[in-house]
Amino acid sequence: MPVVTGKAVGRKKPLFADWSWPLVPASDGDEGLTLRKLIDSIVREQVAAFRSRQADDQMLRVLTAPQIASAAERGKIALGQSEVGLQEVDVDAAVGAALQAFEDGLYLVVIDEVQRKCLDEQVFLEEDSRITFLRLTLLAGG
Repeated sequence: MPVVTGKAVGRKKPLFADWSWPLVPASDGDEGLTLRKLIDSIVREQVAAFRSRQADDQMLRVLTAPQIASAAERGKIALGQSEVGLQEVDVDAAVGAALQAFEDGLYLVVIDEVQRKCLDEQVFLEEDSRITFLRLTLLAGG
């Protein structure tokens, strides 16, 4: 499965841990897989994962003594429940925001070491492909 990574210019640490992503079917009619469809699929999958994590966090958990000690060393003991509650995410708005951010040049997409510049460009993924989202840093005072 292709691996998705996230990096930010000027930061050594990744934006998020690498994760595997299942391949999208190679063709939708004659169009094939475009960068637009790839971003759309990844955002939709991530929103679904976010919703799943939120649902899991709403369950009552009991911590063991070692878990409490470990959390105390990190400075925060939490059961995972948020005081904020469930956050509603409009998946279509999230996809739209991701596509607009790409068009505005807020991040780049690199697939197998080749930068992709056009949302309607066809992309070809292999089982060992690497999809990198590179967040750009805006400079002030330019």
